[in-house]
Amino acid sequence: MSFPRIRFDAVVLAGGRSSRLGGVPKANLTVEGRSLLEITCRAVADADRIVIVGPNSAVPGTMTELLGTGGPELRVVREDPPFAGPAAALAAALTTPGALGPADSSPAWLAVLACDMPRAGQLLELLLAAVARDPSVSVVADDAGRTQPLAALYRREALEAAVAGTATTGGAANLSMKKLLARVSTREVPVPPGTTLDVDTWDDARALGVDVVEETPEGTDGRARKIVDRVVRQAAEGL
Repeated sequence: MSFPRIRFDAVVLAGGRSSRLGGVPKANLTVEGRSLLEITCRAVADADRIVIVGPNSAVPGTMTELLGTGGPELRVVREDPPFAGPAAALAAALTTPGALGPADSSPAWLAVLACDMPRAGQLLELLLAAVARDPSVSVVADDAGRTQPLAALYRREALEAAVAGTATTGGAANLSMKKLLARVSTREVPVPPGTTLDVDTWDDARALGVDVVEETPEGTDGRARKIVDRVVRQAAEGL
């Protein structure tokens, strides 16, 4: 049985501290020459619009070209305050003027992906197929019994209501995803084991095939410093 194409926008979260990686931005780490951010954006390349939440320096100036002519619109926003967590990042994507289009003329669905899951491209089609079969509630990836709320396809109106509900409890800054989603109806969709594994440490990076830089007691070795230097240089050049 074939299902109609599901239109969706996408939010890619790329604003974490990377504290266990010595501050090296996850978005700029690479797998076979492609940054984790590029891999994630390619996974949602069929979106109408992609909103990246993170520093402008994380987004190469060539990203639009990489997504292809006629690809999705690309916006970059920042959670307030910076490093306030994924709930705050989602709130920024939903509430920043011009980030997403008007709700009455935009897709009803919002894909949400963290930028540090190199295998995430394997699961989006499963989430879209699940929504096509039953569009009644949001769907969240279930990887071998582990639910991953940052690999999900949410009904936009449900997320907007959840974010609006935080206004009476201090806002979304530093709020856990569990609390943000407490009133969002979801169902779990099984995905291939390992597709939601993320990069929190250098051991994670090695296991997932990321081009690894080794830790030292000082934090990062020469290769890591080159990555940091490159990111700083790109930021200075306005990329």
